[in-house]
Amino acid sequence: MIVTTKQLFKQAYGKYALGAYNINNLEQTVGLFRGNLGKMAKNEEPVKPELAAPFIIQISRGARSYTDKRFLEAMIRTAEQVFSEAIFAVHLDHGTEEACYDCIDSGFYSSVMIDASHEPLAKNIEITRRVVDRAHAKGIVVEAELGQLGGVEEDVVGSVRLTDPAEAAEFVQKTGCDSLAVAIGTSHGAYKFAGKQGLRLDRLAEIQKAVPKDFSLVMHGSSSVPKEWVDRINAAGGAMKNASGVPEDQYLPAAKLGVCKINIDTDGRLVWCAILREVFRDKPEDFDLRTSGKVFMSAYAEYIAHKNQKLGSAGQLEAVRKALAARA
Repeated sequence: MIVTTKQLFKQAYGKYALGAYNINNLEQTVGLFRGNLGKMAKNEEPVKPELAAPFIIQISRGARSYTDKRFLEAMIRTAEQVFSEAIFAVHLDHGTEEACYDCIDSGFYSSVMIDASHEPLAKNIEITRRVVDRAHAKGIVVEAELGQLGGVEEDVVGSVRLTDPAEAAEFVQKTGCDSLAVAIGTSHGAYKFAGKQGLRLDRLAEIQKAVPKDFSLVMHGSSSVPKEWVDRINAAGGAMKNASGVPEDQYLPAAKLGVCKINIDTDGRLVWCAILREVFRDKPEDFDLRTSGKVFMSAYAEYIAHKNQKLGSAGQLEAVRKALAARA
């Protein structure tokens, strides 16, 4: 069942964070749905309540243009039928104003993100307000961004600029956005931190106090970049050196400070890269593309289930289902 991020955030606020996972193809889609229902090996497995979690599917502009956006939409619609127990939102990640309008008008997305964080504050407010007005008219919710993360996301190269709490309060009030992605030290990609640097939870606490009560915050660039997967990639011929990410033990402290959505993209790419490299290395005679696909779907499902346990969303699916039914 597709719902809005706002509906999910209402249940999560202050308790746990929802995993927001980027997908690009069929194997990621199937692995993602399996993992969020605790079905590790095959679609027909029973749901494991202790692992089942609500979640957010993120579609980037790059994913939409990789082949044709209609393929992704069709896969998600099919997954909704195959995995009928799932509760999730479909979200445009890092959209331009034009991309947001396309998704709003499509009738498919339940949530869009307008990223005008590279613009001056007044311009960011102006653009975000236009998107909010158009989205809200169709019952679609809007995530915006204030401050800038390091690294590269789509075609935007970010230089680190932490979110200012006073600006956040002004931004939320003037734009009417439903959630706000804040910069608290994370960055996009596999190389997030140097030395012992980590999340600025002190800045996050200041932002939470500045914005309206129970207002949902979002963390981008929050993959943990596990050493295990980096090592597996390198052992199978990769060359990833000094990759680092957000420690998973910082997810729940961030959730307690109002973060309801944590974006995870890089980790999925690492799992994909490691599995494909290992299969090609270990089975050089095999030219069946389904061999690596099957291994990846199971590995990705297991990783998603693990991630949800760290986010605190594992085991929350039935509570969300009951809450949604009570308000229906």
